[in-house]
Amino acid sequence: MHPHSDTLTTSDGRTALRMERRLAHPPEKVWSALTDPAQLGRWFPSAVTVELRPGGAMTFTMPGVPGAEGVMTGTVTDADEPRLFAFTWGEDHLRWEITPDGEGSLLILTHTFGDRFGGASFASGWHVCLTTLSGLLDGGPTAMDRDMGELHEAYVEQFDLGRGVAEETPGGPGVRFERQLIRPAEAVWAELTAGETPSVGAPAPEGFTAPEVPGGPVTEVRAPEVLAYRWHPEGIVRWELRRGTGHGARLVLTQTGPAGFDTDRALTLWHDRIERLAARLLAD
Repeated sequence: MHPHSDTLTTSDGRTALRMERRLAHPPEKVWSALTDPAQLGRWFPSAVTVELRPGGAMTFTMPGVPGAEGVMTGTVTDADEPRLFAFTWGEDHLRWEITPDGEGSLLILTHTFGDRFGGASFASGWHVCLTTLSGLLDGGPTAMDRDMGELHEAYVEQFDLGRGVAEETPGGPGVRFERQLIRPAEAVWAELTAGETPSVGAPAPEGFTAPEVPGGPVTEVRAPEVLAYRWHPEGIVRWELRRGTGHGARLVLTQTGPAGFDTDRALTLWHDRIERLAARLLAD
């Protein structure tokens, strides 16, 4: 579905997404598509204004987002025609490198950002944009085909973004998962509750449990954002649905347990549970 040349690496709290595309057009033509606001507006995810020089100001206006919320700013960091165009976009940095490749070009995008778990959202979004850019250069239609989730989930798998971690917490040994989902919190909550209305003190609905993790009494509930329950006298499971990137909610799931809690086993059980949830959301 997507090239294996797309990679995601994390170092010192920053993550770099690198995507390569071969384009059947010379660097000068690709440069124009990357830097001319009239062409950018046909494939880039926002409308752009740019002062095309190092230090030049940029603005990014998101379609359909009203007022100041839909406007972000950036600064050109590199503008070396027709080889390198790079700029900041809020706290992110985008670097576009163009090199001759036979009669065409090799385009390398490096997107550097802080939210590693948004990597699949960014990759699937850029995949669609770069496919549209290629179509624009070829003179074909430029209507964007929005990813309905399949591409996102393929990148989650490729970049191994569904893996949890073991951690020591004030409440004892635990595990933590952070997983971007492809549906909004309300849809995820409906899938997890299956028509039940959770309440404090009542058993947690089955959707919030995993094999070997019984649904004990709910200790906190705030639909459609938070549900926590006591699965063991010394252990809590907590589901939290936060604002995410791209498609939907960001799931943060934690489980704590008593001394000797088998975190390796918990990592396996919850990974399987979360991936089954993701597959159900994709099917829906």
